[in-house]
Amino acid sequence: METPIAPVLSVSNLTTSFLADGQWRPVVRNVSFHVAPGETVAIVGESGSGKSVTSLSVMRLLQKDKSRIEGKIMLGGKDILALPESQMRGIRGNDVAMIFQEPMTSLNPLFTVGQQISEALLCHHNISRAEAKAETIRLLEKVRIPAAKSRFNEYPHRFSGGMRQRVMIAMALASKPKLLIADEPTTALDVTIQGQILDLIKLLQDEEGASVLFITHDMGVVAEIADRTVVMYNGEAVETGKTEDIFARPQHPYTRSLLSAVPVLGSMKGHERPLRFPVVDRATGTSDTPVEAADTVQAGVQPLLDVRNLTTRFNIHSGMFGQLEGRVHAVENLSFTLQPGETLSLVGESGCGKSTTGRSIMRLVPAQAGEVLLNGRDVLTMDPKQLRDMRRTMQMIFQDPFASLNPRMTVGAAIAEPYLEHKLGTRAEARERVADLLERVGLAQAMASRYPHEFSGGQRQRVCIARALALDPKIIVADESVSALDVSIKAQVINLLLDLQASLNLAYLFISHDIAVVERVSHRIAVMYLGEIVEIGPRAAIFENPQHPYTRKLISAVPVPDPSRRGVKRPVSNDEIKSPVRPPDFAVPIRQYAEVSSGHLVQL
Repeated sequence: METPIAPVLSVSNLTTSFLADGQWRPVVRNVSFHVAPGETVAIVGESGSGKSVTSLSVMRLLQKDKSRIEGKIMLGGKDILALPESQMRGIRGNDVAMIFQEPMTSLNPLFTVGQQISEALLCHHNISRAEAKAETIRLLEKVRIPAAKSRFNEYPHRFSGGMRQRVMIAMALASKPKLLIADEPTTALDVTIQGQILDLIKLLQDEEGASVLFITHDMGVVAEIADRTVVMYNGEAVETGKTEDIFARPQHPYTRSLLSAVPVLGSMKGHERPLRFPVVDRATGTSDTPVEAADTVQAGVQPLLDVRNLTTRFNIHSGMFGQLEGRVHAVENLSFTLQPGETLSLVGESGCGKSTTGRSIMRLVPAQAGEVLLNGRDVLTMDPKQLRDMRRTMQMIFQDPFASLNPRMTVGAAIAEPYLEHKLGTRAEARERVADLLERVGLAQAMASRYPHEFSGGQRQRVCIARALALDPKIIVADESVSALDVSIKAQVINLLLDLQASLNLAYLFISHDIAVVERVSHRIAVMYLGEIVEIGPRAAIFENPQHPYTRKLISAVPVPDPSRRGVKRPVSNDEIKSPVRPPDFAVPIRQYAEVSSGHLVQL
């Protein structure tokens, strides 16, 4: 009879409470799970479900006087809740290490990445600085950072987001921990960089034999990386089991609702128009049948928006006299049209110029050349009064709703402000308009008197949509408007946008790096790379017959919520996104495009 292998981590009846208003309020209740040697266990759930608090409890990183951890946490046979802080410091980094969600806030901007990794080695091992440096370079090479020796002395701000996350992984691996806790390590990354980090973690796990506790809200990532999954909801573990069983036969209604809200790449085959997400009853897990959005595109009429050869560059000055050192070619010679009632999506990685395109069209940043024709009138040559009138036709929804709303202004006042500024009615009429808009975006009229901090992230985004609708626009530029939202909230907001498009005949310029969402909402897609459109065409043509290598790379990197693909390993790429910075005398090459099929153009 075989002796059962002891788990690396065993958590029993974990309850974590926080002190608020003189009372202990539990936010994680009676959670139990274990992680076996070499195993990857994912804790999945939406914001506020308690998954990150669970991981911080395991690391004992919560503020002592404001938190209370009960239950039992066994790590390598030791009950870490019973250990004094001096011993716990030796365990952190040695036996268990953590990769946090945002590497830039986890790395000290005043020290080089080499110094920070070396510090972790010097703290836990009796080695010289020369030995620590040699080991740091080896670790940087192990996580596939190009030219590791020369980048030892570079500061965090000189690294891209994906490369910073690799530095964090190198730091976590410094002392060869038995358990690696990864708390949303790919959430803020582009899809191709996310794919690289996931494959890197899998590769390093195979080489080092470490166990991984992976915290995420992305079911596609769970399917790719996890052997077993713990589903958390409202502070409790509602379902635990093998990942393939949970995906094939989810038992809890909440698990079924999470899975139904995941956009699956390729699910739009056979659908001509954007497709709503199914509406799920969380109490029962039952859902309706998703239906195609109404046919809103008005073909054969004059485009509502016609962008011609748009170019936006930012000068880089240096030295005492501010000499021109180079230019950021953020948007280069961009051309596209947008029909009434149509959704055109701009996709690409961070730094490709998507957001700058949206801001240039809105005249929020100055363009150097080109034309932006709105109903035949050039936005780029409008005077202040004409520009003010233009904003009634074209509005923008930004990525971060909290930063978009004034914290000292009620949401009712924020929604009414553009209506009153443009003198579209009296204050009484503005109140009626606010009530109507709140109901239209699925919020109660009584919420008008609340402040932004009293709303959830999804509700705040709905408020921003209501404010954008206050002037009855014809075009909405949605800049990463759902990227920061949980999967089910994202599905609700997308359904709302599709319903509003059908009822108000809105045209959307939908800016996103989430390829699966883009497939769901788009009529046409433009793929951007280094400020240029490399491929543009109808949604079906782009996804079913991608022609440009960069388009194929983007699509292949999307996590597929299918656990049977967990063993599939893509080659880990060391490539960083190329810089759009060019010398002042750079001559932009003339681009040629080939028409693959009707409306489907690809850069040669």
